[in-house]
Amino acid sequence: MSTVTTSKPGGGAAAPVAAAAATAAAVRTEDGRIGLRANLRHIGALVRRNTLQIKQDPESMFDVLFMPIVFTLLFVYVFGGAIAGKGNQGDYVNYLVPGLMAMMGMNIAMAVGTGVNDDFKKGVMDRFRSMPIARSSVLIAKIVVELGRMMIAIGILLIMGFILGMSIKTSVLDLLLAIGLSAVFGASLMWIFILLGLTLNSAQAVQGMAMVVLMPLQFGSSIFAKPATMPGWLQSFTDYNPLSNLADAARGLMIGGPVGHPAMVTLIWSVAITAVTMPLAVRKFRQKT
Repeated sequence: MSTVTTSKPGGGAAAPVAAAAATAAAVRTEDGRIGLRANLRHIGALVRRNTLQIKQDPESMFDVLFMPIVFTLLFVYVFGGAIAGKGNQGDYVNYLVPGLMAMMGMNIAMAVGTGVNDDFKKGVMDRFRSMPIARSSVLIAKIVVELGRMMIAIGILLIMGFILGMSIKTSVLDLLLAIGLSAVFGASLMWIFILLGLTLNSAQAVQGMAMVVLMPLQFGSSIFAKPATMPGWLQSFTDYNPLSNLADAARGLMIGGPVGHPAMVTLIWSVAITAVTMPLAVRKFRQKT
């Protein structure tokens, strides 16, 4: 779901971007590139613009507000008895919620890709073409805003978990580390879907491709059930699935258990994904604009 939509000419939402871009020529480096301070100013202006667009279109927050509630209730009360045993839904909440934190990042990352694709179709990006701003600032600003949406979704998820009986058996600091780890991995996934949004021809194609990738990763992981209950070949896939490692690390931080190895694997995946897809996405964006 896009967080940047076409604004009317002269609209207030575009004013922060124009104001920040107006001084870009004066802060370029000697080789003609936009300097760091100007780049940060552009990112801040674009973040403000995207946030104003959300305010103008509150329906764009429906997925963030309702997805955590629906998934928590669905899996706890529909599948929880079958997975954890009848009457053990309370224990299943402690197992499920940390895993759903990993799932939130992936689903919101998909919305970034469809949003970027839709922005090009609506001509929003054409407005940035004439502005002396760094092309990467447009994409980074979208990720910053989507990370904010992700934090709201995780907050609602945790509230639902506490209502259903979840308890944090470690500390508040460990909980914050689990949220931070989810945010780092979620940001890396956003670059994948931005690249898809810039490459594929329609938002529907981005959604279709995303579902092909999302479904095996989500359900072939330790998010919903323990890998020990799965066939051997699926356990092997689960061991290398980054969502499983993120879910396991979040569980260790929130309810106790091994943290070091799954957290390290998650960070390695995050760095590798970002290192590969971020330059490709920025290059594709420059070619399209």
